Amino acid sequence: MLVERRDLEETVANIKSAQKRIQTSERNRLRNKSYRSAVKTLTKHYLTAVEAYVAEPGDDAKKAVQERMSAAYSKIDKAVKRGVYHKNTGANKKSNIAKLFKSKVEPYNA
Repeated sequence: MLVERRDLEETVANIKSAQKRIQTSERNRLRNKSYRSAVKTLTKHYLTAVEAYVAEPGDDAKKAVQERMSAAYSKIDKAVKRGVYHKNTGANKKSNIAKLFKSKVEPYNA
């Protein structure tokens, strides 16, 4: 269910500072949404690269996995820097990404 946000003219607030605060929070909400979506997308791209590597191990596939991991890490770090995620949440996301690779690859290397 998608809820549409109201324009500034349609808000309940009458005080100018409250209207500005509504505007600021809406802008921040959209920025946060964009970062969260990008992190999810990059994580999914990383997972597909890991699956490709597991299906057909090779130097090219491993390089693709490393590039996707780097892109995901970078976006997570930027989201933490801008306050979208708490630093511990960012660390947990990065840890889970690394753990996924290790769990998928280690059974085949052992």
